[in-house]
Amino acid sequence: MFQIKGAAALALAVAATGSVGTALAQQHPRLAPARDVTVVYSVQPEKLPQPTQAVVQFKAEGDKLRIDSPDHAGSTILDRPAQRVTLIMHKQKVYTGFSPKHGLRNPFMLDMSMKYEPDGAGRVAGLACNKWTITTTHGKANACVTEDGVILSEEGVDADGLRGKLEAQSVTYGPLADSLFVPPADYQMITAQMPIPHGAGPQSSARP
Repeated sequence: MFQIKGAAALALAVAATGSVGTALAQQHPRLAPARDVTVVYSVQPEKLPQPTQAVVQFKAEGDKLRIDSPDHAGSTILDRPAQRVTLIMHKQKVYTGFSPKHGLRNPFMLDMSMKYEPDGAGRVAGLACNKWTITTTHGKANACVTEDGVILSEEGVDADGLRGKLEAQSVTYGPLADSLFVPPADYQMITAQMPIPHGAGPQSSARP
């Protein structure tokens, strides 16, 4: 949930779930945002001494999301229906894609493999949210989720056993262009066997 690897920051994952429920009636929060929304998060994995920032853009109902790294060198696009991850390196103008063997998981979305217990109400980034205690096979986390499915804060252990915390700094609702969720047309697709082109910026800042 909280692991960050290079400029593609915070890459990976969304457990694929076919349903998005209303919050309290079924004793779980809405599992993905109901509307297009952009959230700026402060994210701090357990072993990171200082929090870093990530900009996450969600398409309505959580079918796709885009995570931009703090230095804007890389982006990660998650496509839940296609079960596909795309890593984009902007300085090099290249991208690569893959389908995780064990499915998509991501700290910014929830799924029905988790168990939820309501834990009162809260307020984060100026928005009201419902608090939940979340239990996975690796441990517990606490989250505060809006009625329309935006995670505003989360702290603890995720479904992969990674520990850390995140908190929304700002939340902006508004339409998101489909073009944000595909690589730019002038970028080159690379495979694992192809080297990243030289001369387009430091490789270390764009390594996923």
